[in-house]
Amino acid sequence: MNETLKVQGMSCSHCVNAVESSVGELQGVSAVKVDLEKGEVAVEYDTNKISISEIQETIEDRGYDVV
Repeated sequence: MNETLKVQGMSCSHCVNAVESSVGELQGVSAVKVDLEKGEVAVEYDTNKISISEIQETIEDRGYDVV
């Protein structure tokens, strides 16, 4: 499944690395790419192993808002 999330609060390369590394480590996530200019996080994941709500929670735990 491919999903693009709108995320607020990301402003620098540190933000990109924090989101990409934390989401990328999740079981079932095969790809994650942050577009800082658009404020988007594109995620490719296996719906049998993880839900989009778990991915959103991981991003929010890093201090960013999924809208």
